Amino acid sequence: MLNEELLSDEVSVQLKESIALGNQQAFKQLYQQFSKRLIYFARSIVKNEDAAFEIIDDVFIKVWRNKENICDIKNLKVYLYKAVKNTALNYIAQHANKNITDPFDFIDIQLKDELSPEQQLISREIHLKIDTAVNCLPPRCKMVFKLVREDGLKYKEVAEILNISENTVDAQMVIAVQRISQAVRSEFSFFPSKLRKV
Repeated sequence: MLNEELLSDEVSVQLKESIALGNQQAFKQLYQQFSKRLIYFARSIVKNEDAAFEIIDDVFIKVWRNKENICDIKNLKVYLYKAVKNTALNYIAQHANKNITDPFDFIDIQLKDELSPEQQLISREIHLKIDTAVNCLPPRCKMVFKLVREDGLKYKEVAEILNISENTVDAQMVIAVQRISQAVRSEFSFFPSKLRKV
């Protein structure tokens, strides 16, 4: 049985090796580690919960079928996000008969409402202002913000998943933080009257 510590955000070499050897328990651990976030990610693209589950199942079935090659994947977390993104975009293209030029145009990201004890200290009014500011972000900006802040991905990983540069990720995060700061600035007397240029 694999240790629980192997279920950190990074996929361990030992876990990948176990999957490559056909260990179903190791594969189940991988699924449990990432499925919830990936379903949420897929749903934000296809806007359909059933389709999101179908997409995740397809991705993990492909991973299992090609398990012998899993150790060759340098960053399995990024690989899974990219596979979900590509499968979701293919789903949209097949079911909507749309030409996808910029997939971010139709993505609707809803950030989770699960609040940590620290976040619960924020007044309801401030939380609503933050929520409104996040929901008013352009789709690409909102997607980047969600992947960085909520899913805890690094800028480099987000850039690879969304096929954009790290500089673009950084620029989108600056926009998001500035807009959110502007939305709540009046609630805090210690905010400067003008945002510093980044």
